[in-house]
Amino acid sequence: MTDDRRLTAQGQERKQQLLDHAAELFAERGYSETRVVDIVRAAGVAKGLFYWYFENKEALFRELVELNRMRLRRAQAAAIDPNAESLLRIRQGAEASVRFMARYAHFFALLEVENLEKAFADERRKGTEVHVADVAAQIREGIADGTVRDEPADLLAFGVVGTVGYYGHFHRTGRVPMPVDELAAFVGRFVVCSLASDEEIARRVLAVRLDPSPATV
Repeated sequence: MTDDRRLTAQGQERKQQLLDHAAELFAERGYSETRVVDIVRAAGVAKGLFYWYFENKEALFRELVELNRMRLRRAQAAAIDPNAESLLRIRQGAEASVRFMARYAHFFALLEVENLEKAFADERRKGTEVHVADVAAQIREGIADGTVRDEPADLLAFGVVGTVGYYGHFHRTGRVPMPVDELAAFVGRFVVCSLASDEEIARRVLAVRLDPSPATV
């Protein structure tokens, strides 16, 4: 391994260190009350190093949002059996998403608060659009094979993503005080029953046992 590669690896570690400490501070204090100097002090690095990796605090926050989006997609992919029928894949993805949102509740709560100021509304919308597109593709497969009712796929996908998002929100704000595995299973049932073209198909998909253990992301 060359010196350049070692430096690149070290640089990635330093950058991740800044991201991790920033995420903790944002969760504790909020975006507005967290300064760049607070982040570098927590990370134990010089202020100049921050600006080597990030243009400003907003750029760092946007990268955190993107990192979180990638982690969510990895958690969904790890939970979904690519060989399963489309309706079961939708259920697997929905349940994994609920668990992921509970695991990273502090970040989703922060994003909701900052979104009120509309500063990062575009970043949040990007994540929703990606999620909707993924679910819509699976729904179209289900419509084609007759297991999902024949309605506009994008509208059905918005319903799935909205259900996952709102129940995740209700859980982290304490309005749904139940264990996350129970909530995830409920959301999975709700989504399947909403989409299935008939009761027999819904029962078949819901009869499959899913592993509730969270994926490592």
